[in-house]
Amino acid sequence: MRVLAVGGGGREHAIVRALHDGGAEIYAAMKNRNPGIARASKEVGLMKETDVEKVVNFAVRSGVEIAFIGPEAPLEVGLADALLDKGIGCVGPGKAAARIETSKSFMRNLMKDHNIPGNMDFEVFDSYPEAREFVMDYDGELAVKPVGLTGGKGVKIQGEHLPEKEDVLGYVKEILDTSIGGGAVVLEERGKGEEFTLQAFCDGKTMVPMPVVQDHKRAYEGDRGPNTGGMGSYSMADHGLPFMTEGEYQQALEIMDLTVNAMADEGCPYVGILYGQFMLTRKGPKVIEFNARFGDPEAMNVLPILTSNLAEICESIVDGTLSTSRASFASKATVCKYVVPEGYGTESRANMPIKVDEKGIESEGVWLYYASVNEEGDGVLTTTSRSLAVVGVEDDIENAEKACERGLAHVQGEAIAIRHDIGKPELVQRRIDHMKKIRG
Repeated sequence: MRVLAVGGGGREHAIVRALHDGGAEIYAAMKNRNPGIARASKEVGLMKETDVEKVVNFAVRSGVEIAFIGPEAPLEVGLADALLDKGIGCVGPGKAAARIETSKSFMRNLMKDHNIPGNMDFEVFDSYPEAREFVMDYDGELAVKPVGLTGGKGVKIQGEHLPEKEDVLGYVKEILDTSIGGGAVVLEERGKGEEFTLQAFCDGKTMVPMPVVQDHKRAYEGDRGPNTGGMGSYSMADHGLPFMTEGEYQQALEIMDLTVNAMADEGCPYVGILYGQFMLTRKGPKVIEFNARFGDPEAMNVLPILTSNLAEICESIVDGTLSTSRASFASKATVCKYVVPEGYGTESRANMPIKVDEKGIESEGVWLYYASVNEEGDGVLTTTSRSLAVVGVEDDIENAEKACERGLAHVQGEAIAIRHDIGKPELVQRRIDHMKKIRG
């Protein structure tokens, strides 16, 4: 099978590696030359992933049968629709269905209109005076979100990033005045608890879930510093999380399933990877957001333990024949940690060399995924985004974290940063204690 892989990050390297291991012939379209993707590919086209005409021409010329779209930006501009028009099946929703991620107001109203549990209290505004009145009258703390895409860095929380109501109003005004993320703002209740991610394969009718993962957004150890695209993540061998009950997991699964049904009812069936980001609260799981693709880094937790053939799963997604027997995962725990350029989250140090001893990492029995780097000669250089990830896979979180650290010892650079606390027993226990406190 010939597959077009769109995107050049760590998530896409994980996708490409799994497809390649499943026997697919890869044709990669990406804006940066990711060395891991390049080596696994028959041909690489360096291009903007949002240049629909160029990507489609590359796909047609390459004779691909299926496209796997990694990032959200190409989905927003209708890449899947354009490929489908050429007879190329897509693991990735069309523009209308991608609104589940690209329009936070669409997502919230979908849940509201279809009575899907787990929705946050919310209002949408494109007028500052009306937004100001709502903020001043609201009894509680708010999450402030631009309606559209902001690269995972547009959400700010009252009491965390925005200390007072005046700070909330300042950010609302900035969004509306500068048209950040589409020029409208969603104001919603601040959920309190522990975040987690549940991802699923979808063919428009059937949803097949993957192991649950917890990501870590803050740049610095101890959950401090600015929000990022994700510094690392972990998952458990039983595919749950240490602070979550089986009943809470089933509630999240029901929310995902009802959302897929609602999308079909709306006339835009959801085909691809559905990512649910949840806040586990005292009242159960509540939806923070949905994404229309694999999470990054969460893809790097679930794909190394996928025991089914990803290429065959893609075929069943495109053909509409997905079944729960299609996807199985090993009973293993995973810990993923990102290596990022120094200053990531504020002002990254780009074009700095990173020395990666790939054989040394392989000898430790861990997984290496390249992300936003540029390959030059025999080395790689940082960009302004995350550089590479190392993933440990073992029987429990503690040993997976130790394996991950052994792998990271083979990565060197004078201008890199890592959150070493991810997956360590102290941090995991803090999550457990926090949920005990939340539950009262």
